[in-house]
Amino acid sequence: MKCWTSPDQFGRLRDKLGSTRYNSPRMSTANPAPFKASLSPPDQTFVARTIEAHLPPGLVLRGLTLLTGDASNRRYYRAAVAGGPPHSVILMQLAEPEGFKQSEEAVSGATHQITELPFLNIMSHLAKAGVPVPALHYYDQTSGLLYLEDFGDVTLAETVSQTDVSNLESRYKQAINVLVQMQVKATTPADPGCLAFHRSFDVSLLMWEFDHFLEYGIVARRSKPMCADDWMPIRHEFENISEILAGQPRVFTHRDYHSRNLMVDGLRLGVIDFQDALMGPATYDLASLLRDAYIQLDEALVDDLVAYYLDQLAERRFVWTNRAAFRRLFDLTSIQRNLKAAGRFVYIDRVKGNPKFLADIPRVLSYVKRNLQKYPDLETLRKHLTPYVPELQ
Repeated sequence: MKCWTSPDQFGRLRDKLGSTRYNSPRMSTANPAPFKASLSPPDQTFVARTIEAHLPPGLVLRGLTLLTGDASNRRYYRAAVAGGPPHSVILMQLAEPEGFKQSEEAVSGATHQITELPFLNIMSHLAKAGVPVPALHYYDQTSGLLYLEDFGDVTLAETVSQTDVSNLESRYKQAINVLVQMQVKATTPADPGCLAFHRSFDVSLLMWEFDHFLEYGIVARRSKPMCADDWMPIRHEFENISEILAGQPRVFTHRDYHSRNLMVDGLRLGVIDFQDALMGPATYDLASLLRDAYIQLDEALVDDLVAYYLDQLAERRFVWTNRAAFRRLFDLTSIQRNLKAAGRFVYIDRVKGNPKFLADIPRVLSYVKRNLQKYPDLETLRKHLTPYVPELQ
């Protein structure tokens, strides 16, 4: 049996043994923006002067507080201000002032020159579409600091973890309402000035993410080789799934639409972390939301929320006549999304030195197990993948 133990061997065997159709060519990268272990905090005197000069008159900085970060290379601070409203502002600190020209996610699509911060480019497009995104107070490009509207500290994940079933369902329906608004209004008319319209979830990108799982979610995680006798049929099944998903009509896709990127601000649900948006299947963001790495929903509720999503689309005259076919697409998307997440969490630990997402791997893989067992035609994938992934056994 032919096996590999390292990423380099993985790549060579992939190119030699696998189908040459989708040997997932190098995307822009797995992590193009160089990772920096730490950033120096912004100078408070400088921030205070910027607030006085560029934000609404009368605002005075009272202090800066570092906020808990995500898996990105950015840092976030809350600037408490007197003389408002507003009474606080969020500072987004880029890893480097020109770092915005590189994505932290792999991307695929037509070559497009990036001349504007993707966060601002996508934010402007979403705001025009009526999606609740933070307002920009000021962007200091030289210093790599953005002064943004503060949506507060409470994520959807935190809200639903402390609420009853009725309110949980209400909150998720609100998230679906925002998602439908984004998919309908941000997709058409197409805007060539929006970066999302120049990149897409094509087969190459979907396969890159599947390969990312094989490389990190299996080989790196186990520190043991994976044999080509299993890898080849697994990758063939991944190709089939990728072709199905890439063949669906494309809509504006957030790419990370989940409970930690939705902020509960009173009655409003704010959307953040949208800078990697692209065009993709309608099921992608829905799968991100309902097959969340951080919140596991009851299966009956997932069924109800998928139906609610389709009802909301139908009210806007976007009708899926075959709901069973849509559900299968949703489940296939979940397999792709959840495997990618599992691999990414290992990557974040091994490469970025951040192990906090490892505890979420069993949850995302439990979704994969359920979906592999649900469809008999996925038996080949289940058979060859399960020996390498304890959570699928």
